[in-house]
Amino acid sequence: MEKLLRWSRSKSPWIYHLNTGSCNGCDIELMALLGPKYDLERFGIKLTGTPKHADIVVVTGPVTTKSKDRMLRILSQIPEPKVVVSLGSCPMSCNVFKGSYCVEGPLDRWTHVDVSIGGCPPKPEAMMEGILQAVKILKEKGGEDKRG
Repeated sequence: MEKLLRWSRSKSPWIYHLNTGSCNGCDIELMALLGPKYDLERFGIKLTGTPKHADIVVVTGPVTTKSKDRMLRILSQIPEPKVVVSLGSCPMSCNVFKGSYCVEGPLDRWTHVDVSIGGCPPKPEAMMEGILQAVKILKEKGGEDKRG
């Protein structure tokens, strides 16, 4: 019975979106994935408003000085097993913000990144593929639902 519950809970992972200083290009495209055109929810994926309920965290933007501590605090609140997705060029390489006085990125300097989706912003198909890859990684890690 427990195995069946674990399997069924892994079919509906919740994602938490974390902006660490992005220009909002990737954020807008991520929200478009949840709309009717791409319908990411057809795979059982839901967006959550709290990191404590998240299975997957999607990070956008170069890690700025102002967002670094908040990001680390939020990542520590996400229960294990968790999957971290880097969305866009900024969390991967800081993109045009590299070398700025207020940028402390890239993201993998501060946490383990499971999936990186490149682009500025990435194409919707690439984002869907990356998030579905994150779901697969979550299942491999033994992702259970922590919502009760």
